[in-house]
Amino acid sequence: MIETMEEKAIQEIKQVMQLIDQKLSSIPPSQEKHDLIHEIKEWSYNRESEWLDQVVTPWEVSGEIDYEKLIEKFGCKRVDQSLIDRVHRLTSRDPHVFLRRGFFFAHRDFNEILDSYERGEKFYLYTGRGPSSEALHLGQMIPFMFTKYLQEAFKVPVVIQLTDDEKFIWSKTLELEDTEKLARENAKDIIACGFDVEKTFIFSNIEHAGILYKNTLKTGKKVTLNKAKAIFGFAGEDPAGKVGFPFVQAAPSFASSFQHLFTGKDNNLRCLIPCAIDQGVSGKMSASNPNSAIYVTGNAKDIRKKVNSAFSGGKDNSTEQENAGADLEVDIPFKYLSFFLDDDTELEHIKKEYGEGRMQSGAVKKRLTEVLTEKVERHRKARAAVTEEMVNAFMAVRPLPNMFK
Repeated sequence: MIETMEEKAIQEIKQVMQLIDQKLSSIPPSQEKHDLIHEIKEWSYNRESEWLDQVVTPWEVSGEIDYEKLIEKFGCKRVDQSLIDRVHRLTSRDPHVFLRRGFFFAHRDFNEILDSYERGEKFYLYTGRGPSSEALHLGQMIPFMFTKYLQEAFKVPVVIQLTDDEKFIWSKTLELEDTEKLARENAKDIIACGFDVEKTFIFSNIEHAGILYKNTLKTGKKVTLNKAKAIFGFAGEDPAGKVGFPFVQAAPSFASSFQHLFTGKDNNLRCLIPCAIDQGVSGKMSASNPNSAIYVTGNAKDIRKKVNSAFSGGKDNSTEQENAGADLEVDIPFKYLSFFLDDDTELEHIKKEYGEGRMQSGAVKKRLTEVLTEKVERHRKARAAVTEEMVNAFMAVRPLPNMFK
């Protein structure tokens, strides 16, 4: 029998595992042995995704993502219907489309936030944006749309971090002045979402690093270099500045970072962070075409062109479509409608008719073009009304006396 390379590799790995087991068994109990076992477990756990061809870091998502495994690895829980119903009851508002359709599907300790809120205690929201382009695309708008809903529903403040420092360190082309400028441009898109200036503090890391510094130091001291490499995927050829950035990003999750907002007992407020477990929708109509993203500065002609070129799960001709229906799992236009068509009844109708072959892909693309054109045009008008003075107002270090009203 001829042994394949894969079979040989598996046998060799099993032999190494047996050797490790024998060596560990021969070592008397000690703190060093305990630390070694912990290091082996941590190394194995953090390499598992890479071995399974699944890579998820704040800067890279690749491979076939196993969301159940991701939820387990990040210590999360599923957002179930009882949690959605509880949000509805506590806020007296219909749950956001992203919540009720399962796009924000996992959480860590959200129940504890709701427990404290029900007791009359406060919390605040934290989200952010890495400014790498002058405008955001639709996928990048999703966390801000959802955060605005949470701000209005729970009547709480939000702090929004613009990581212009991060984009400078990571980019091979952007200068520091470029990322500072892009941060202000991105702030206009964020403000245009409708955030309340009396409950919102937007800040640039480059400009406001000082207010975060104490908590940046405290969090940085708690994490070893090995753990940082394992979690964030840092490599030897990376700029050294990358290693320190995660702690700058962690600092806003502590209320004590914002002494101008939270004082006294509010200095220990809980923080809720709406974010994508895998960075969310790529925003592109085609994975192979980097220019297929629909930006919030696009026009109707641009949107129609990109939607019409999007990959469809519909069949090649009308007869096949009528007989077999569309594959909704791979249909990009339908996925976009799932995010941006507000009407649940209409979406369910399209899902049934298109999936069962009574609707053609052209009709789905036409409806998506209408939905996206309306949303983008509304955003463009709102963004055009945002002045430099408004940006300055949102980014000013100031108290927010009405932030919980």
